[in-house]
Amino acid sequence: MRKTSQELLPLTAPTTDTGVYNIYPSFTSGETVYTGFATLAAAISNEKVIIIDGYGGILWEQFREQLHTALSVDNKRITWYDINTCLKPAADIDAMIASSLNGDDPVFGKKYTGDLLDFFDVKKLALVHPDTTADISIIYGTGAALSNVKGKLLYADVPKNEIQYRMRAGAITNLGANETDAHTQMYKRFYFVDWPVLSKHKAKLLSQIDDIIDEQRVHEITWMTGDAFRHTLHQMLQQPFRARPWFEAGIWGGNWMKKHIPQLNQEEVNYAWSFELITPENGIVIAGENNLLEVSFDYLAFADNQKLLGKAAKRFGTEFPIRFDFLDTFDGGNLSIQCHPRTDYAKTYFGENFTQDETYYILDCEQDATVYLGFQDQINPVEFRTALLDAQEKGTELDVEKYVQKFQANKHDLFLIPNGTVHASGKNNMVLEISSTPYIFTFKMYDWQRLGLNGQPRPINIEHAMNNLYFDRKGEYVTHKLISHPVVEEEWEGGRKIKLPTHEEHFYSVYRYEFTGSISIPTNNQCHLCMLVEGEKISVVSNGNSANFHYAETFVVPAAAENYSITNTGSGKAFVVVAHVKDEHC
Repeated sequence: MRKTSQELLPLTAPTTDTGVYNIYPSFTSGETVYTGFATLAAAISNEKVIIIDGYGGILWEQFREQLHTALSVDNKRITWYDINTCLKPAADIDAMIASSLNGDDPVFGKKYTGDLLDFFDVKKLALVHPDTTADISIIYGTGAALSNVKGKLLYADVPKNEIQYRMRAGAITNLGANETDAHTQMYKRFYFVDWPVLSKHKAKLLSQIDDIIDEQRVHEITWMTGDAFRHTLHQMLQQPFRARPWFEAGIWGGNWMKKHIPQLNQEEVNYAWSFELITPENGIVIAGENNLLEVSFDYLAFADNQKLLGKAAKRFGTEFPIRFDFLDTFDGGNLSIQCHPRTDYAKTYFGENFTQDETYYILDCEQDATVYLGFQDQINPVEFRTALLDAQEKGTELDVEKYVQKFQANKHDLFLIPNGTVHASGKNNMVLEISSTPYIFTFKMYDWQRLGLNGQPRPINIEHAMNNLYFDRKGEYVTHKLISHPVVEEEWEGGRKIKLPTHEEHFYSVYRYEFTGSISIPTNNQCHLCMLVEGEKISVVSNGNSANFHYAETFVVPAAAENYSITNTGSGKAFVVVAHVKDEHC
C-alpha cells in the first residue's frame, strides 16, 4: 500500500536530536497518548452506548474487528450498527454532487457547499437506536454522530497522505460511493466534495469528542482523551511548533532532499515536493509519554482561529492563508510552463475563496539554475496559443524562450508569481514556494513533451490558462515588478532585517532576518510562517516555551504567541525567512 518506509508515522518519538531536518516533528504536551486497542477497550468497556465517528478513509471493518476483539475479553454482548446503511443510494449521491465534479475533467471541480448530512437518508437516521439488550451498543462509521444517539463519542482521524496511499491501493472509496474509481477522479472528489463536508463535520464535533484516535496504523492505534486533546491544541496555539511534512516524487523531481534529509527513503526515484505546510493536507503530531498521535492541522483553527491567525481570522475564518512547500529540481527537470487562476475565476469555477498567488524563494541552486517568468516584450497571444496547441496536438516542441523570459536563479532570490503570471522553475533549483494556500490550481500549458511517472501524459489546460494569463506582464515589467528587490529595514551589530517586497496582488509579506546571537520578533497579532534558510540550528522561545529548529525546517508561530525570540545556536549567521498576512489584507 505504501511507497516508502517512512511515510507512516512511527509509534514512538525519537529520543535524540539528530541535528538535522526531522521528518517526524512532534509537540510534547504533557498529556497522555495511549497505544493499542486494549487500552481503548479498557477505557470504554463500561459504557452502554458508544458512537464512533471518523474521517473518510478510515478502514472501518478492520478497526471494528480489532476493537470488538479487545472488548470481548469480558464476554460482553456487543452489537454494532454501521451508519453506512443510512447513506443515500450511490446514484442519488452522484446526481447530487455532479455539478461539483465537472464531468470527467481529471483535475478540476467546484467545491461542494453542502453538509455531510446531505449524503444520508434522514428517515433512516431517525430509525437508528441503541440495542438495549446488549451490554455495549456501538454505532460506527463516518457520520455516526449524525444519528443523534446519545453516548460516548469517539472520533477516528487519518492523515491525508495516508488516505491517498489507501486510495492508490484500492483500499477505500469516496464518501457514499460503491466502488473505487480512477485515482485522479477519486482525488478530485476527495478535494472538492468529501473533504469539505467531512472537515465541517469534524469541526462541529470538536467540543463534544470524548476520545480522539489516530487510525493510520490500523493495527496499532494511538489515542488520547478529548479533554487532553483540546488542552494540547490550546497549548500549541501559544507557542512555536512544526507540522508533519510529507514528500512525493514527480517527473521533474530532484535529489536535493535525498542528500539533505537522511531520514528519507534513498531508494525512492526522486523527491519533487515536500508538503512543508500545506494545511489542508498536513497533520500535527502530539507526543505524550513518548507515544505519537497525529491529527489534521485544521483542528488548531477549529479550536481557536483568533489565537492561530489573529487579525487575519476575520478574512480567512478557519482557512489557513499561507503555505510553504519545496520544489526540488536538483538533477531533475524543468517544471511545466504554467499559470494560476485569477481571483474571480478561482471563485466562480472552483469555489475557492482566494487564489494561488505564489513566490519562488531560492533556498539553494546550482550555477546553471534558471526560472522562467513573464512574457517576452513582443509576445503575441494568438501566436502563443497556436504554438501551445501545436505542441499539444501535434507533438511539436515549443520554443519556450521565444515567448517566455528566463532568468538566472541565485541563492536567496525571491521571484514573484501573482495569479495569471506565466512561469516555471528550471532544473537545479531547490525552491521554497511561499504561496497563498490553494495548491492544485496549476494550469499547465506545456510539459516538455514528457510523460508522468505513471507513463501517462499529465493534464494540459491551455484554455484555462488563456482565460487567466496577463500578457502585459512582459519585458521590463517582469524585472521591475516580478523579481523582488530586497530592502534593508533595520541593521544592528551582528544582524539585519530585510524586506523582500511582494507584488500588490500578494496578500502576504516576506522578510528575512540575518543574524548572529539573538533577535526578538513581535507577531503584531499575525500568524508567522518561518524557516531557517541559512545556518544550522536555532532555538525559538515564546511565553517561556522553547523549541529547536534545524536548517530547512518550517515552523509556525501563532498570533497568540505575541512575541518570540530566536537564538542562533549554530556556527555562522542564521537566515530566517518570515511570512505573514499583510495588515491591509486582513
